[in-house]
Amino acid sequence: MTNEFWVNLPVKNVDTSIEFFTKLGFTFDPKYGKNALQAGSKDTVVMLFEDSAFEGFTENAISDTKEGTEVLFNLRADSQEEVDDWAKRVKEVGGKVYRGPEEKDGWMYGCGFSDPDGHRWSILYMDESKMPKGN
Repeated sequence: MTNEFWVNLPVKNVDTSIEFFTKLGFTFDPKYGKNALQAGSKDTVVMLFEDSAFEGFTENAISDTKEGTEVLFNLRADSQEEVDDWAKRVKEVGGKVYRGPEEKDGWMYGCGFSDPDGHRWSILYMDESKMPKGN
């Protein structure tokens, strides 16, 4: 079984993306290079690659983030206050909050933001004591 998970993400400028995510409090794992964003668990890494390198790996065109969303990265928060803090910090470092912070379905509280390349991220607090049981 695979014990690490890496996501490759195309960006226009790796240094700009590193600066943005560092200001939000993310760290980078130098074991994999300066572009290895640590996302959540130590076993999950988002590799930031210039567009041309990414297209070389995939042999496919990159999705236009102004026209659609290919993926939504979700990060778990420990409280509603943490979600609010994320929304504030995203705006302070030049990101765009496109939704929230707001409550959803009586047990989730979150917000969505875009990074400098238009990739969409979500910060979500889930009050599991209010989570609906079964389906």
